[in-house]
Amino acid sequence: MLHSESSHSFQVDLRGLVDLLSHHLYSSPRVYLRELLQNAVDALTARQAADPGAPAAITVRTGETLTVTDTGIGLTEADVHRFLATIGRSSKRNADGGLDGAGLESARGEFIGQFGIGLLACFVVADEITVVSRHATDPGAPTVEWRGHSDGRYTIRTLPASAMPEPGTTVRLTPRADNAEWTTPERVTELARHFGGLLKYEVTVVDPRGTATRVNDTPPWERPHGSPLARREALTAYCRTTFDFTPLDTIELDLPAAGLRGVAYVLPTAVSPAQRAGHRVHLKGMLLTDKAPELLPDWAFFVRCVVDTTSLRPTASREALYEDGTLAAVRDALGQRIRDWLTGLAASDPALLHRFIDTHHLAVKALARYDDELLRTVLPWLPFETTDGNVTLEEFARNHPTVLVTRSVEEFRQVAPIASAAGLGVVNGGYTYDRDLVHRLPEIRPGSSVTDLDPATVTAHLDAVDPSAELRAAAFLALARETVGAHDCDVVLRDFQPVTAPALLLDNREARHERTRSSLASESDGLWADILGSLRDETPRAQLVLNHLNPLVRQALTITERGLATTAAEALYGQALLLSRRPLRASESALLNRAFIGLLTHAMHPAGPAEPRKDA
Repeated sequence: MLHSESSHSFQVDLRGLVDLLSHHLYSSPRVYLRELLQNAVDALTARQAADPGAPAAITVRTGETLTVTDTGIGLTEADVHRFLATIGRSSKRNADGGLDGAGLESARGEFIGQFGIGLLACFVVADEITVVSRHATDPGAPTVEWRGHSDGRYTIRTLPASAMPEPGTTVRLTPRADNAEWTTPERVTELARHFGGLLKYEVTVVDPRGTATRVNDTPPWERPHGSPLARREALTAYCRTTFDFTPLDTIELDLPAAGLRGVAYVLPTAVSPAQRAGHRVHLKGMLLTDKAPELLPDWAFFVRCVVDTTSLRPTASREALYEDGTLAAVRDALGQRIRDWLTGLAASDPALLHRFIDTHHLAVKALARYDDELLRTVLPWLPFETTDGNVTLEEFARNHPTVLVTRSVEEFRQVAPIASAAGLGVVNGGYTYDRDLVHRLPEIRPGSSVTDLDPATVTAHLDAVDPSAELRAAAFLALARETVGAHDCDVVLRDFQPVTAPALLLDNREARHERTRSSLASESDGLWADILGSLRDETPRAQLVLNHLNPLVRQALTITERGLATTAAEALYGQALLLSRRPLRASESALLNRAFIGLLTHAMHPAGPAEPRKDA
């Protein structure tokens, strides 16, 4: 049996394709003007490659009809058939991926567009597009008009030479009523400045009254300046105009191998590491995106960049960067440039370094964890919360050869007052990155010692109570151990400073985990209870250390009435819990409420008659 085979071409529903572009490829109808400017720039680039002395300008005229005119290379009738009537074919390349047109290969890297769908973006705002063009390389070339409709129809006709006396191209469109807002004179000027503000060819917007406004200028990093100070002021002024803030400092970016130049602006206020900055990326002068967090490493969230590049690839929508090896290399190189700026501040401008660290210490700590050179430079400058207050590690280590570091903020809150009174040097390692950085202190300060704080270390610095005093308090301590023991906590009596602290709760992570396991086991049954029971740990219980020097504790130790003694023990434990600033379990919250009500009840209804005042 014979099988027949025939070939067919895909049929394109232009209306469906335009809907796909407007709702899925492009983020907003406003990109229509960017695509028109981009095509005009590429036409100018092609003509400049063939004739460097040719005029190079783009004029946008607003009104009921919007026109964009360029003095570029223009199109022949064959070009119109080949490029304007074939979706997906770019006039910047041929079937082999090269450029069309003799003598233009050298300009290939200067073209912005690469996808051949730019003109379709105009159908997002208009139902009809007219292109009138005259080719520049042939003096006798006729003027050609292409008129396309959003339903897929198009017509081509040849016009007299007088229809376009000079070579170039004019694109004309009349917006639909539902998109007229995008073609008002004010909006067109705003969009032209937004997208084309750094284009190298002159871009002018003319309003219906004939008023012409140039919307682009040379980037400030490419202009000559009279002095370094004048250059810095110009870059700072550009930041205020572009990003609406005055930077803490400016970092010039120049990667010749990647064809990238620009500026990184250091934010004057702290930001969250999760809030990645949106960087402005221009591709050969045309704004690609103002939301490109992938341009810099994650740790560089304290700067915002504006760059112009020739080597980074755009996505098909030309609204984002294509993630490839080139972008990865550029990201690493820009990260190194920012690191170099940061490490150079210590020698060039210590005052600025200090201001920067005050504002962005979290970012610096994140980077210093993995960058040895930066660690050596900035660690002595970084502030940490310690028992001596907020000080640098350099200053802290001078007073404390052995540095103790806690694993959590709660542990630091528990021991800080007592450790400070005992002369111990403790650093709060509970904040992001802090514990890792403190442990690296010996690398830059030989002779220093860093150790994780153990509750036993604090206990060892508490003085034992006179045996006779402890004997007198035995009855209260026994009842307190019985009361507080229900919460997996022991009770001891010690002398320690400051006198104002009635009690200290010494706890650690392992003990808290064991209490959580025990609580879950008691609330479970069956197999799950058996599993939790098998995980039982012999971790020492937490300790409630009562301060024998504190007047309140001394008075509590003399209580003989069992109910009041129980309430006093619970109240002391509850106060120590609150001072630890850790989340309370349900049973602990109930204890606090019970102790408060018990003390209030005792105050209102004492067990016996009040003793007469001595001054009565």
